[in-house]
Amino acid sequence: MELAKNDNDKDITEEDVAQYLKNHPGFFLKRDDLLLELELAHSSGKAVSLLERQVTLLRERNVDMRGRLNNLLDNARNNDQLFDKTKQLVLALIEAQGLDAIVNTFNRSLLSDFSMEFSSLTLFGNPERHRSASSRMVPIDDAYAKIPGLLKTNNATCGVLRPEELEFLFLEQAKQIGSAAVVPLSFGNPLGVIAIGSKDPHYFRSSMGTLFLGYIAEVLNRILPKYLSP
Repeated sequence: MELAKNDNDKDITEEDVAQYLKNHPGFFLKRDDLLLELELAHSSGKAVSLLERQVTLLRERNVDMRGRLNNLLDNARNNDQLFDKTKQLVLALIEAQGLDAIVNTFNRSLLSDFSMEFSSLTLFGNPERHRSASSRMVPIDDAYAKIPGLLKTNNATCGVLRPEELEFLFLEQAKQIGSAAVVPLSFGNPLGVIAIGSKDPHYFRSSMGTLFLGYIAEVLNRILPKYLSP
């Protein structure tokens, strides 16, 4: 709305002024004196000119934008590092010879490369038929009796687990774990379950991303079946 169209100044509202200035962004270009005369209340109690306030706002926005940009760069670097670690683990799992080597490679990478506090890879099968020095083999019926809720979906479960679930997954380390992330392994048939844990009960949350863990699970789903055949 044009201010010139108002016949009576009393009819001009704040919205009229605001809209006029939006429609004429160059209004103050030839009115430097007006910029300096206009005063705005400041949080400190001191009045400042419109120009000073504008400069302050631009500086604040600049700081905010730089902060956001730095966060984006940090996230990009973290994602690059995570991708590289995941790639190295996948290659090592593919090259591993035998079930023990796969289990050792998985746990060593999660604890060392990914800096996880606790790592667990539990496989389903007959312990008598699949004797192994490093692999933990449990009957599938035991798994469904102890952690049925964690096996209902192929997706990751993150958060605080029940004591019996922690005991099944982490054995003697269970009492040290505050939160965990769990992913079932399945390729046609249930193969096992992987879990990583932290002493911090808030470290693993239901809202956190588990893309890398799901990807590792998919790789294990392809390489484990030949070692777990009846």
